[in-house]
Amino acid sequence: MKKQSTIKRPSRRTIAYGTAALLAFGLLYLATFRGRAAEQQPYQVQIVAFGDSVFTDIGELVPIPDRLAALLDMDVYNAAMGGTCAARLETERRLDYTKGSMSLVGLARSVLARDFDVQLTARIPESNAERFPETVEGLSQVDFSRVETVLIQHGINDYHAGTPIEDPRNPYDEYTYLGALRNAVRDLRKANPGIRIVLITPTYSWYLEAGQTCEEADNGGGRLEDYVDAELALAKELGVEALDLYHDFYPHETWEDWALHTIDGIHPNETGRDRITQAIAQILEPEKAF
Repeated sequence: MKKQSTIKRPSRRTIAYGTAALLAFGLLYLATFRGRAAEQQPYQVQIVAFGDSVFTDIGELVPIPDRLAALLDMDVYNAAMGGTCAARLETERRLDYTKGSMSLVGLARSVLARDFDVQLTARIPESNAERFPETVEGLSQVDFSRVETVLIQHGINDYHAGTPIEDPRNPYDEYTYLGALRNAVRDLRKANPGIRIVLITPTYSWYLEAGQTCEEADNGGGRLEDYVDAELALAKELGVEALDLYHDFYPHETWEDWALHTIDGIHPNETGRDRITQAIAQILEPEKAF
């Protein structure tokens, strides 16, 4: 007589433990999936501001783009990074030069390509570059198809670096000021054909240690007004708006006027930041400006 086989059934306790484990795994997976989805959710902003340290926070001064967001009740992403230029500056003209990728022309190219790997893997040892990764990470998540306006506040560092204003033989030379602006405007328009672009000129500046104003200092590319006038002419050429913060904006009848709107002759103080914010708002939403 054959021995009857017996099937060992799992106990109720075993079933309960298994069910609990599956439930816990499912909840963990769901939470992870939702977390990743949230991380990948693009930022929906109305305005993106590109620029240099004039648009960043210094000390406890609130950045101009943040003030603009509060004044206009709009979502503004501040992509400004101190010390950066519109143009690429590397003398060897190497596209893999890391800081060159942080220039306006480099960022605009990445916006178009939707690829910020070069910036996100860059290692820049300068002290003022500490926030660059965070700024670029946020910029990489902005949905540019939904952006209404781009502000471009660049020029003072190009002037300081003596960047050539233009190469007549190559209007799109990324290593010139106007060439960089042309490339950036073209790439941003490709990324969003309906986008509104406003070029914002540098302000009048004083160089306290040198005892010179921007009317006297020439770093190899011309005086600051030469850059401003070229930028204003380019705005007309490209059919974009321009805000002139140089001519008749900061009083500069006497040397001491530097203290009226700046903390050091270049960077705006509280009064200067409010004045610039109001000037930008006057262009974007005149009814909301003071």
